Amino acid sequence: MIRPRIFAASLLLVSLAAAAQTGQATPPAPATAPAQTTPAPELQSRPASPDGTAAVAPTITTFAREVSQIFTVTDKNGRFVTGLRQQDFGLLDDNRPPERVIKFTQQTNLPLRVGVLMDTSGSIRQRFQFEQDAATEFFLQVLHRGDAAFVMGFDVKTDLAQDYTNSVDLLNQAIHKLRPGGGTAFFDALYTTCRDQMLTLKESNTVRRALIVVSDGHDNQSRAQENDAIKMCQRAETIVYTISTNISPTKDAADEVLRRIADATGGRVFFPNRIEDVANGFHSIEEELRSQYLLQYRPADFRQDGAFRPIYLKAVDQRYTVHTRKGYFAPRPMQ
Repeated sequence: MIRPRIFAASLLLVSLAAAAQTGQATPPAPATAPAQTTPAPELQSRPASPDGTAAVAPTITTFAREVSQIFTVTDKNGRFVTGLRQQDFGLLDDNRPPERVIKFTQQTNLPLRVGVLMDTSGSIRQRFQFEQDAATEFFLQVLHRGDAAFVMGFDVKTDLAQDYTNSVDLLNQAIHKLRPGGGTAFFDALYTTCRDQMLTLKESNTVRRALIVVSDGHDNQSRAQENDAIKMCQRAETIVYTISTNISPTKDAADEVLRRIADATGGRVFFPNRIEDVANGFHSIEEELRSQYLLQYRPADFRQDGAFRPIYLKAVDQRYTVHTRKGYFAPRPMQ
């Protein structure tokens, strides 16, 4: 449990960080600079290699110690709340207030890298056309210039039907090429998709990564465990939205699986009452992706040790709920 005293300090720090950025100029240089008797290391001439040519200086790669937290806010009725300011939130990273808040914006314009992972196992055969049509409509609504999306199907194995593209026509063709049948390796599919399609992106903090999973949540073939799949999505910094295809009035354990995956990654779970309502889940996700906040900060006491760092982000106004990932994995030192 986080003590109120620590949480209040985080609120104060976030507020003060905003004031420092907007109201304080760059610190002045010292009145007299110390005398420099030798050239700075980067300005020194490079030694020649044995063949007489100038040696190439080694490239040093460093980690930019910044975290980008993308989140949405809803009221008690589930409606999105926009127009909030930085001081309306409190933040703890690994139980510590951030060292510095760098950026806070509403409805971020960062381009999307979004995937649809569709369950094509035999158990959803009669519901599959509704899912296909809803996914196509989602792409029509959500993809803007600069965005890219992919389509993946799964039963006992994954099938990349269409890699990243901005073409809705290609995505639509891929969706309708998928055919249901076979067992279900849900956790393997989620693990593989986040690893191969999201973790490998080179764009780092310049894009938003989201994965929409359409499934009943059942698994009878995976080698990976639920927690393995969740950790991979967290490592890939991917928000996972889950849309259940279970329309039975009796809920089962698989519904909670879908909820846990969404909660852990900052997404949401949708339980349509009828299979025709799957489109409503896609519509809600489209609305959410265009109603986001971006908080970029520098964490305190940061260590490149590969450990999981929990994030605690709350709205000051207790009527509002913040939807965001529960934490992230710190990178390990580059070799």
